[in-house]
Amino acid sequence: MRLYHDSRVLDCRAPFGAVRCSDTVCLRIWCEGTPDSVHTVLCIGKKHRSLPMKATEGGVWEIRLTVPETPCLVWYYFTAKSKGHTFYYGNAQDGLGGEGQVSNTEPSPYQITVYARDYAPPAYLRDGIMYQIFPDRFCRSRAPWYTREDIYLHEKWDEPPLAIFDPRNGDTHSRDFFGGDLKGIISKLDYLQSLHISVLYLNPIFQARSNHRYDTGDYTRVDPMLGDEEDLRRLCEEAGRRGIRVLLDGVFSHTGDDSRYFNRYGRYDSVGAFQSKNSPYYPWYTFERYPRKYHCWWGIDTLPEVDEENESYRSFMLSENGIGRRWVRLGTSGWRLDVADELPMHFLRDLRTSVKAEKSDAALLGEVWEDASNKVSYGEMRCYCTGDTLDSVMNYPLRDMSIAFIRGDIDAYSFVRRLESLRENYPLPFFYSLMNLMGSHDRPRILNMLCGETWEGVDPLYRGTCTLSQELRSLAVKRLRELWKLYTVLPGMPCLYYGDEAGMEGATDPFCRGTYPWGKEDKEIFTLTRDALALRASRPVLRRGGFSIEAVAPDAVRIHRFVHAGCDAFGEALDDKDYEVTISTVR
Repeated sequence: MRLYHDSRVLDCRAPFGAVRCSDTVCLRIWCEGTPDSVHTVLCIGKKHRSLPMKATEGGVWEIRLTVPETPCLVWYYFTAKSKGHTFYYGNAQDGLGGEGQVSNTEPSPYQITVYARDYAPPAYLRDGIMYQIFPDRFCRSRAPWYTREDIYLHEKWDEPPLAIFDPRNGDTHSRDFFGGDLKGIISKLDYLQSLHISVLYLNPIFQARSNHRYDTGDYTRVDPMLGDEEDLRRLCEEAGRRGIRVLLDGVFSHTGDDSRYFNRYGRYDSVGAFQSKNSPYYPWYTFERYPRKYHCWWGIDTLPEVDEENESYRSFMLSENGIGRRWVRLGTSGWRLDVADELPMHFLRDLRTSVKAEKSDAALLGEVWEDASNKVSYGEMRCYCTGDTLDSVMNYPLRDMSIAFIRGDIDAYSFVRRLESLRENYPLPFFYSLMNLMGSHDRPRILNMLCGETWEGVDPLYRGTCTLSQELRSLAVKRLRELWKLYTVLPGMPCLYYGDEAGMEGATDPFCRGTYPWGKEDKEIFTLTRDALALRASRPVLRRGGFSIEAVAPDAVRIHRFVHAGCDAFGEALDDKDYEVTISTVR
């Protein structure tokens, strides 16, 4: 039997995409001939229901559903019975929605994301342009200094990062420092303002042993090499005067073993969990054999995991005077949450409640590398976009598919299909608030990714001196021009990783974390980046207008941002004109 349903066609499913709690959704399926019966099978949590559909004209069967009054995921597929045989119709084989397929067994279902009616991520996310800074490498206000003897301090700012072996964990990229600091960032705020930056995201700034500071030593203290609490307060104030908000990196799933809380090496004036079972921090951690065998993040024993269920830890993080609220109270605008998908959902919900009680428009932006509406983590499907946890996520799926399309690794039809799947699964306010990154501290520099040269075959000791050939760099720049055309017009907040506008190159960390080349910027790349951001900032339709995309050839997509009846995508007045652009693969 021939059946047809397309989740992205309004004649088959209306309204499009995610819906708010208690909304009504109309589902239709076309069936060849005259089936004996057609049903919609709904799956919500562990409950399954088979609901009869009503036959209408032209072989179309219809059902109107009122979705639950609480946020959730609703899954559905269809069954059609004819002459004693049951036909199934569900999602396509790749699970990306749109036109489905017939099968003889229970199929993969379609997804409907149901989100809170009052879900409204802070408007400055969808209207914003973000800049990410790795604090040790952006700008320093003074010659580097430190009293520790277990690190290497670079006197020269323009040296490459070093791959120094760490006997504690085998790490090779965390013990050399350049001395970038908060005062250095403050000195460059006018520069950031000139690029129309409105949200500044800082990698961790709290006291820690490593240069990346994801091994938190003390959540209550700014790392002395970066400055102090007053420097952070001044950064937030000076940034605010320029219309720039500051987000901090929250590392709440683990601490460092060299920390006030674990204190494995006795460097802190506290009694840490490693030192005594009577330590107030002992219940934070899970020991298998005390004190040397304990749960740690990804098996790295310098990063002991915390138990987010522990009441002492929850109070430390979530109470009125807890860490979540403390730094927002000082002047920041919220948190980017490291490995957000490894934190318990109720911890995220309580953190959201806590932080927004301090500042109602504070943002929680999570590190989630996949589709954030149906991420499977620890054997459980989790949805981060229903209005009870995160306001936004790092849009790694977009980054991956965009690079693949621009390079010609996938065609335009595949790119559009993947992007439309995200748009279908994400609530409108979430889709428009995504952090659309190109580069990050966790991946090779964007120029390297665009030309496919990351020097994986080169010994890490020498990767820092590798540079792209003139031919490869020229190709990367051509592709970067198309990539910026794409990111300028997509819904979501474009994010610039420090130094990408200067044309920095680099393999995976630590070499993607080089120092900003002040005074040595690539003028061509800087100009195309500046112009793209200026266009984005000057055209409201590119930030809040309606959105459509189509593949016009195997190697080209056309994007249309539009104003409908004088309104933006959210039904608010928008005084601007439509904008259309074509982006192409560059081979």
